Amino acid sequence: MKTSIQIEVRPTEIDVMGHVNNAKYLEYMEWSREDWYNRVELPFDVFTDMNIGTVTVNININYRKEARLGDILTVETYPVKKGRTSYVLRHVIENEQGEQVADADVVSVTIDLESRKSVPLPDSLARQFVSV
Repeated sequence: MKTSIQIEVRPTEIDVMGHVNNAKYLEYMEWSREDWYNRVELPFDVFTDMNIGTVTVNININYRKEARLGDILTVETYPVKKGRTSYVLRHVIENEQGEQVADADVVSVTIDLESRKSVPLPDSLARQFVSV
């Protein structure tokens, strides 16, 4: 499933260059990722009930075009690939003109909350990658 959220760039997200600070894009993607989990009916408490956590282990981000104060950005999130204990969600951020501002592949791993060791993806998460 592909999901999207919209974000208006706020003054606190701008750096001395007058555009969105690079670290803020990671926050935008995290907000979109949380929205994706909720929409596929895998909110935080569902994982907790399974004694499973998700841990981000790698982010490969490309900054394509600057975003500035007041811009309305759309952040899309969708599944790309799954492994035994890991999976990849892709994020694409576009401005109102449909120009790509940034994109990233985020690799996460499922872990047992007690042992803090990786565990296989639960079926409810693995199913999100069936059509990929």
